[in-house]
Amino acid sequence: QVQLVESGGGSVQAGGSLRLSCEHSEYTHSINCLGWWRQTPGKEREGVAAIWTGGGRTYYHDSVKGRFTISQDNDKNMVYLQMNSLRPEETAMYYCAASFLKCTSRTVVDGASDFGSWGQGTQVTVSS
Repeated sequence: QVQLVESGGGSVQAGGSLRLSCEHSEYTHSINCLGWWRQTPGKEREGVAAIWTGGGRTYYHDSVKGRFTISQDNDKNMVYLQMNSLRPEETAMYYCAASFLKCTSRTVVDGASDFGSWGQGTQVTVSS
């Protein structure tokens, strides 16, 4: 199982920015897809963004397109999520996840079951 450790969460005001980082324990060639998910109490986990480690193709939930950017540094076994123009409703625990399956456009819609490894999460709080 891939070990994942997130960092970078915190509290910001609406319109602010945060950059989340996730270090994973496996060499990138073993992982096909890295993703960011978020969850608030009482709600299902929601896909935010995903990146195909082999080619760098990215996928985003419609609600974050144009504001969030997922990227990777294969040499450092890292994946990042740059979040701009944050909204109060995006307050959540954000999780990094790894999959041995390839990302597809479906991944951030209902692909949580594709991910076999999850980090512990990092809290993001956006105040109005």
